[in-house]
Amino acid sequence: LHFPCPPSSSSLHSLKFLSRVSSHSSLMTTSEARGFHVTTTRKEIVAPASSPLLPLPENMIISVSNLDLLLPPVDINVCFFYKKPLYNTTNDVLKTSLAEALVSYYVLAGEVVANPITGESEILCNNGGVEVVEAAADVELRELNLHDPYQSIAKFVPMKVHGAFAIQITELKCRSLVVGCTFDHRIADAFSMNMFLLSWAEISRSDATSYVPSFNRSLLNPRRPLVIDSSVDQMYMPVTSLPLPQETTNPDNILTSRIYYIKADVVRELQTLAGNGKRTKLESFSAFLWKLVAKHAATTTDLKLLNSKLGIVVDGRKKLTEQETNTYFGNVLSVPFGEQIIDDLTHKSLSWVADEVHKVLESSVTRDHFLNLIDWIETRRPVPVLSRIYGTGSEEGPAFVVSSGKSFPVTRIDFGWGSPVFGSYHLPLGSRTGYVMTMPSPVVDNSAGDWMVYLHLAKGQLKFIEQEAPHVFKPIDNDYLKI
Repeated sequence: LHFPCPPSSSSLHSLKFLSRVSSHSSLMTTSEARGFHVTTTRKEIVAPASSPLLPLPENMIISVSNLDLLLPPVDINVCFFYKKPLYNTTNDVLKTSLAEALVSYYVLAGEVVANPITGESEILCNNGGVEVVEAAADVELRELNLHDPYQSIAKFVPMKVHGAFAIQITELKCRSLVVGCTFDHRIADAFSMNMFLLSWAEISRSDATSYVPSFNRSLLNPRRPLVIDSSVDQMYMPVTSLPLPQETTNPDNILTSRIYYIKADVVRELQTLAGNGKRTKLESFSAFLWKLVAKHAATTTDLKLLNSKLGIVVDGRKKLTEQETNTYFGNVLSVPFGEQIIDDLTHKSLSWVADEVHKVLESSVTRDHFLNLIDWIETRRPVPVLSRIYGTGSEEGPAFVVSSGKSFPVTRIDFGWGSPVFGSYHLPLGSRTGYVMTMPSPVVDNSAGDWMVYLHLAKGQLKFIEQEAPHVFKPIDNDYLKI
């Protein structure tokens, strides 16, 4: 995950834990969500389980890597929905296994603080713990509008006040359960969070864990001497160069989120149309969506000759070749992008657009790209930097970023009472740059390979996409999820 939300100076300083109160019961705070209420019944701080055989670090500082410094102080949500368990379960099971999981993933029990000298972010591993919110909602699982995450997911994830990570466990009226998480993107990308979620679920089932996370930031150290590649300047910029934000007055230009599913045969058809199998499914899908976004922009005559930008999130773990990076916990991401004239994207073939998408990736899925990026960031410190695609101004054409969430282990997040019937990341962002994430379908028997797609785009773009491609983008619903 890599998100278009530039940092503000005030938000770079995390609040410290004011207390270590372990439990606050009978809080009974209530929030209302489009026809139903979510009531908080208890809050508790869960700290890593203590063990004399595995002592925990105390007030250890972990410096963030140069790639972590690409991330603004933004919180990301991920949420899982479960049918009523066949047997009675308690939240204590989740909290006990969480405490055990935090022993290995101790950074999640810490907090992001500012270095007193440089002002840059660093991780204070103080074992402060994770706030767990327990709640109840007067709604049934089948009544939720999962197509619109603001009407559903947003009410089942906690507001993170302190620390780097928070959890909310909500019981619905039908006894179904929702487990929602909020994490600080500066310490983890989606790959890292997926590792933790799998480990937490495995511990809850008393299974052996599949991963041992590595926090060895030296794997991403800059080279000595630095090797400066000027081409990085074309992709990244200091935040001091960002255009001033302008208020959006047209409601169609306000970004919002929707979740769809795409049938496997449609994904394969797009791949065939985009190059007869020559291009990957992600490249083909990205090209198809880029054409749709451009076609929507072309309905406004003034925009036809402007450029539209498409970025692709690239995970550098495998590119950096070190075996340890396969379980590296942190951010190992880059966001290369390309831009084309809107009129060309609209009128040229899908295969041509797919070739342009491929060119974006071709120069960036290499070890050298990531090493050059790490060195380039070193020359800009302590000024924060970000991908230029996130600096798209209001006078420019539309821009969006696509991220592949194919490793999202939605059906494997089983805490002992079965796989979730639905799970998704949620990115309530406030940028002009759109964000798209493809994920595996949560349907357990998804042997065909259906996709679920999270679109965070302008309201006008979403309406146009639904009108132009209803055979591709189908709103997620209870019938498909078999709820």
